[in-house]
Amino acid sequence: MKILILSFYFTPDLSAGSFRTAALVDALVKVLPADATIDVLTTQPNRYASFNHAVPEKEKQGNVNVRRIPLPSHKSGMSDQAKAFFAYFKAVRAIVRGQHYDMVYATSSRLFTAFLGAMVARRTRSLLYLDIRDIFVDTIKDVLPGRISSFGLPVFRLIERFTFNRADRINLVSAGFLPYFRERFPDKYYDCFTNGIDDAFLQAPPLEGVRSTHERKQVLYAGNIGEGQGLHRILPELARRCADRFEFLVVGDGGRRAALEAALTENGVDNVTISAPVSRAELIVLYEAADVLFLHLNAYPAFLKVLPSKLFEYGALGKPVLAGVGGYAREFIETEVNGAAVFSPCDAQAAEKALRGLPLGQVDRRLFTDKFKRANIMEGFAHVLKNVAMRQEEL
Repeated sequence: MKILILSFYFTPDLSAGSFRTAALVDALVKVLPADATIDVLTTQPNRYASFNHAVPEKEKQGNVNVRRIPLPSHKSGMSDQAKAFFAYFKAVRAIVRGQHYDMVYATSSRLFTAFLGAMVARRTRSLLYLDIRDIFVDTIKDVLPGRISSFGLPVFRLIERFTFNRADRINLVSAGFLPYFRERFPDKYYDCFTNGIDDAFLQAPPLEGVRSTHERKQVLYAGNIGEGQGLHRILPELARRCADRFEFLVVGDGGRRAALEAALTENGVDNVTISAPVSRAELIVLYEAADVLFLHLNAYPAFLKVLPSKLFEYGALGKPVLAGVGGYAREFIETEVNGAAVFSPCDAQAAEKALRGLPLGQVDRRLFTDKFKRANIMEGFAHVLKNVAMRQEEL
């Protein structure tokens, strides 16, 4: 049995796709036959230009072969990201030439890794399993300027149609995606293996007894600073309103960092600090020192369907959570995450009210962590992939 895994990000890169794929590979190794081979085609760490981590281009661990494709230097702009992906696209197609796989697995948030998976599966005569972490066509019409969106959408829809029609089975990380896909691709079989909590957070030192040393309570945001998160639309006003009691630490980078910094300066905000991305071990230390963990999505209709992976990380650490989300994510938090306050995205007044009313202190979330352990989720996912690959092997 031979399986190809396509993931633009892979460990040690700092992204949800990287952590998810690494956990899945670990789970597959445990359930696949001893003579099975897993080829992972990914990239050199590139999620953030400010976080560099040199790793071997080729790496073999047992029956897992990882190949990391070098990319041209790029930042978070769309044109730079397009150039980077094109380099990955070309390299993958060259590497798989003449190969055969029982199954191609592609995990994708921006459609094009899924599209690449469809192209490779057709060329290698393989089954195709897609793992979808976002709805690109739905998101892009909200995020891109009107003229660019109206020009690009017909092309993106054609790519989407080809990609998902080629898929043999599809996983959606958010149940909120189901109506969109069932309407457009009703004959497909859908799984819903969500993101989850990695062992690094489950095994973090106990947080009981940890006390903030800040004069003001600290609110921590850790993650991407992009259009999707919309920090530039919420944080300057929220921080200004709460300056008497709270300070904010933003740990991350992204295409809208400059916009956030400009908005903070324009509003005269001095209780927000922005720091570069850090490793997971360093991040856990920052979590321990924080009083509240902050999550926010921009006020776009497409984001009513998503379930942010960061939510699982936050939820595992037993800290109060402040979340500016709507739709499915809001329903999930209100159902599954105790000790959390939710407000409508980009509404600073509602955010202030939620933050000031949020009880501080340790939160018992043992039920949440037991239910959403990444290892358990990936074990079930790995068994599904094994069965799909075996179906092809028997043909």
